[in-house]
Amino acid sequence: MTSNKNIFNITYPIFLTLIAQNIINVTDTAFLGRVSEVALGASAIAGVYYFAIYVIGFGFSQGAQILTGRRNGEHNYDRIGPIFNNGLIFIILLSLLFIVISYFGNPVLMKYLVSSENIYHASLEYLNWRIFGLFFAFINAMFRAFYVGITRTKVLTISAVITALTNIVLDYLLIFGHWGFPELGIAGAAIASVIAEAVATVYLIVFSLKKKNIDIYGIFVFRKIEWKAVGQILNLSVFIMFQFFISISTWFIFFLFIERMGERPLAVTNIGRSLYILLMIPGSALATTVNTVVSNLIGADRKNEVLPFTNRMMKVVGVLVLPLLLFTFFFPELFAHIYTDDPGLILAAVPVMKVVSIAMLFCAVGNIIFNAVSGTGNTRTAFAIEFFTLFFYLGYVYYTAIISPSSTAVVWMSEFVYWSLIGIAGYIYLRKGNWRSKQI
Repeated sequence: MTSNKNIFNITYPIFLTLIAQNIINVTDTAFLGRVSEVALGASAIAGVYYFAIYVIGFGFSQGAQILTGRRNGEHNYDRIGPIFNNGLIFIILLSLLFIVISYFGNPVLMKYLVSSENIYHASLEYLNWRIFGLFFAFINAMFRAFYVGITRTKVLTISAVITALTNIVLDYLLIFGHWGFPELGIAGAAIASVIAEAVATVYLIVFSLKKKNIDIYGIFVFRKIEWKAVGQILNLSVFIMFQFFISISTWFIFFLFIERMGERPLAVTNIGRSLYILLMIPGSALATTVNTVVSNLIGADRKNEVLPFTNRMMKVVGVLVLPLLLFTFFFPELFAHIYTDDPGLILAAVPVMKVVSIAMLFCAVGNIIFNAVSGTGNTRTAFAIEFFTLFFYLGYVYYTAIISPSSTAVVWMSEFVYWSLIGIAGYIYLRKGNWRSKQI
């Protein structure tokens, strides 16, 4: 299970999936960067706000993924279907609840949070369409949890490619109004993303219904809601949900602090965010693999292999990230041109992009450790580590952005604080914690 070949076979489809998914992020940012700085900045605020809601559903699916991985490692395949089926019903209901709350609550909330009138109106224009994507995104998260948990991840690659291609075409048509379509600007980007997610949902359902060799898991065998199965997932995922929500909400606060520095710093930060997420792909793919392999190892009663495996993956991710780090650090202008042709905006973005490049190494190693902690099933400890870290992270951001205003690049150095603390605390827990006795 932990051989380099098996790790590669699990990781590379996740890697391709993340590339395809992040083409959406890069495309949206690149297109909107050519609409206006306001559209670019507003898409950052609105995009992170949407993501903060999405990760609640994604956190629930992570609990299902850990359980699926554990049952898969135990070869208890008939117990995987109830996890997926009941989790799917619950997550659909959760998505509908968030859509209703967001649709009616967003105008009031954004008015309170955003200082610029231009950013406020553009953010709402985006969110009023984008929130409907939660329904499809939550369903897709459950499919992802299932296929990663059983270590069959190739289907996710195809799904992500379909999503990315659909989004790129619709972005081109709806943002700029080509081929007779209406010119919708930032709203067009939101509509394109929702349709792309819906297309992916249809593909995943059709594929899963037709694939005969997954019948042993019993997915789509609905009888009644088994609240015990939902409770098992929630018992694991509730702290992941809180952890993800607090983490992304903190990033949302980060963007709000930047927004008070002006529209240009916010536009620069969105460029930095897009590059950051893009550079995270190798580390995130490997970290997802670490999560499911750790869960499978524990399920197979091979707990003594968890720490050596994590140490090996930390070295591997360092080798993967270093070439990207060096390239983006020394040639940031090359990447900045993807997002804008404005010389002033490119010049302002370069220092942030250099900070982001170095932060990648901290992010990659910290992410491996943190996913190993989550893979042990002790999600309460993972939440505690996250909460402890965010206290210092927010303190740094607040001081550098509000109390003693610094450059945008200095504010972005908060990523060093965040990932260093996550990595140190997580590694101490893996070495000395009580995860070996945890039963799920």
